[in-house]
Amino acid sequence: MLKTRLALVGAGVIGKRHLKAIGEVAEAELVAISDTNAEAESLARDNEVPFFMSTEEMLSTQRPDGVFVCTPTEAHLEPVLSALKSKAHVLVEKPITASMEEAELIIRSSQECVREVLVGHHRRYYGMIQKVRDLIRGGGLGQLVGISGLWAVRKPDSYYEPDWRKQRSSGPVLINLIHEIDLLRYLCGELVSVSAKTRRGLRDHPKEETAAVLLEFVDGAVGTFLLSDVAPSPWTWEQAVGENPDFPRSAQNVYRFIGSKAALDFPNLVLWQHEGHPRDWVHEISPEPIAVEFEDPYVAQCRHFCAVINGTEQPRITALDAAKTLRATLAVFEAADKGMEVRL
Repeated sequence: MLKTRLALVGAGVIGKRHLKAIGEVAEAELVAISDTNAEAESLARDNEVPFFMSTEEMLSTQRPDGVFVCTPTEAHLEPVLSALKSKAHVLVEKPITASMEEAELIIRSSQECVREVLVGHHRRYYGMIQKVRDLIRGGGLGQLVGISGLWAVRKPDSYYEPDWRKQRSSGPVLINLIHEIDLLRYLCGELVSVSAKTRRGLRDHPKEETAAVLLEFVDGAVGTFLLSDVAPSPWTWEQAVGENPDFPRSAQNVYRFIGSKAALDFPNLVLWQHEGHPRDWVHEISPEPIAVEFEDPYVAQCRHFCAVINGTEQPRITALDAAKTLRATLAVFEAADKGMEVRL
């Protein structure tokens, strides 16, 4: 089997997660690791690949087919542009960048270099996400009316020891809520407006701690989402599905999708609907569990990246698509700062 040659830029927490996935994809081959932290050299030794302290140095000697960029958000731009100029395809961690201006630079460079840029919104690779998307968009709930979502944890103090994690560019809106925004766009369609309030003060950080968001979708549905990184609860995606062994699984639902014919608990999929009765509150409504199988979305994402590089699949999320998610997420800050609805 001719393997797809992949390099990793940024060997931190999420970089190691992608590294594990590369090792589980038969058609992928790791060829190099780059990180500004010399301690990551031991990781390269363990994987029997060369180590480099800069992306440019790596690309001057290696010719990977694809590059994973897993640096902090504010350091996404340069390694992505360098990889594209070296004629490699890119999978950059979310968010694509910290600003729309940088995202537009990546989109233009991708087009000029005729290379794909995928963005690490890994939830799109769950089979259950595809099932829910088909259910909603296929009219299984009737006309979608509303969405309610919740993400609340208390991140440990040690998480914020690096100063970059105390900044707005690495706060819970751009690190965590952006996943929810992308998921809702993928499941329910484009957003047309965002309103929001943010709060901080329990920790002495410049970033936000809590956000309440009101969303309007193109087909008329409205949604609410509450986010906080200072409030312990069992209600987060990560705890609900158990995708990361570092976060104990709670198996609690964190979304409800409400339609004109039925409603859906998510991600423990339970469809609520009336059977043989008028759809009103004086008649019994019954739950119907929907069976799903759990798969590792990072492995599926890596396999998809290899397929895109080899021309056998189209990207599930492009730089342009991810930029729309970024724009909608940044609108949370704009709406909160200006105290007004932001039209997209």
